[in-house]
Parts: sequence; C-alpha cells; structure tokens
Amino acid sequence: MAEEIINRVAKSGIITFNLEDYYIDGERVSYDIKQNLWQEIALKEKDFREFIKTNDWSVYQDQLVAIHCSVDAIVPTWAYMLLSIALQPYAKQVHFGDLSTMNQVIFEEQLSKIDFSQYQDARIVIKGCGDKDVPESAYVTLTNKLLPFAKAIMYGEPCSTVPLFKKPRG
Repeated sequence: MAEEIINRVAKSGIITFNLEDYYIDGERVSYDIKQNLWQEIALKEKDFREFIKTNDWSVYQDQLVAIHCSVDAIVPTWAYMLLSIALQPYAKQVHFGDLSTMNQVIFEEQLSKIDFSQYQDARIVIKGCGDKDVPESAYVTLTNKLLPFAKAIMYGEPCSTVPLFKKPRG
C-alpha cells in the first residue's frame, strides 16, 4: 500500500505575498520635455503653451506616462504641471520622473493601500522571480511594512526560500 503524500508547504501556514499582484497593467511610456526646449537649454512659454494647445494628446490614451527632462535645462515647474493637465484626460496615470521612477512610485502607492496588521504573527514568503517588472524598491518597501507584524519573512517560493527575518521569541 502506497503512503499518502503530504504537502507540508500547504500545511505550514506560510502566506505567499506576490508583488506582481500589485502591478498596474498598461503601457508605460515616457514624455521627455527636451523636445520642447529652445536649443536644449530653456523652455519658451509662448511656444510651449501653443504646443500644449495643438498637440494630439489622445495618443497617450490609457497609458502610464512618465514626464521628465533628460537634459540639464531651465524648465519651470509650471511646464510639468501644464503637461500633466494636458495628459490627464487621456493617460491612465501621469507621474514625474523617468520610467524607473514612475514604476517605483506606482508600487509605493499600491503598497500604501494595504493594512499590514493583517499579517500579525504570519510567516510570509515574498515571491521572487516573475514576468512583470517589479522594482527592487518595492521589495524593500514591502519588507519594511511587514517587519513590525510578521513572525517570519522569507524570499523565494514556499518550497525553496531564503530566510530573511525571524521575530525573536519572548
């Protein structure tokens, strides 16, 4: 008679936290205000306002847009604000910074919505390796938010983890 196979991982009570669950779908694009600069050094208000008024912003429909300037130039703060206003009716989200910064901000926002007290005394595995672009900063933020509550924090997969933290007994 064959022995029954017992799934010890399933019985362990370990909770898997997958950051990919907090990934916001949508094409990520960047808008570099450099293209609107005069000689790549300064922005001319009149020209920029005309561009804002006449440009077809619908090409950014449902996209996540990172607005930034890739050159060291004189760009007044209001220019980024005007750009954001022009993009708002079309873009899914608009952020200041490059694509990497935008991705970090999106994860920070998503993680800030979670009540981490639900993980009080839980054994957590933060899932690694996936198909979506999860920045390292999201793993650090998640770890910091779990630390006051979790009994243990591990990284990887429930069947093969790297132990990171274990709350001292007492």
